[in-house]
Amino acid sequence: MTTTPEHDARIAKLTFASVYPHYVTKVEKKGRTKEELHQVIAWLTGFDAKKLDELIAEKATFEDFFKQADLNPNAHLITGVICGYRIENIETPLTRQARYLDKLVDELAKGRKMEKILRVPKV
Repeated sequence: MTTTPEHDARIAKLTFASVYPHYVTKVEKKGRTKEELHQVIAWLTGFDAKKLDELIAEKATFEDFFKQADLNPNAHLITGVICGYRIENIETPLTRQARYLDKLVDELAKGRKMEKILRVPKV
């Protein structure tokens, strides 16, 4: 699926600090915790709470945020539709990564089990 250049540019310039409070509100409203949100973000990006605080303080754009991330090798297992886009078909890497994060937050808020959110393989 092709996103428009305008859409991709908007995602790239969006600051993580502007979206993060919405993530927190969304998951807490559904009975999940900020710690669980941080666990999900850490799984995807490799960022600990200290690094997240730094990125928020410096108002890092999503472009900078994901440039600094050590994306989980299993991130490609995140599939489905978010914001009207089928994630696995998004061609622009940065937009796909931002939608990965959106999808994980959405799954957390919907009460999905953590091992499913983190794509833990069955043994």
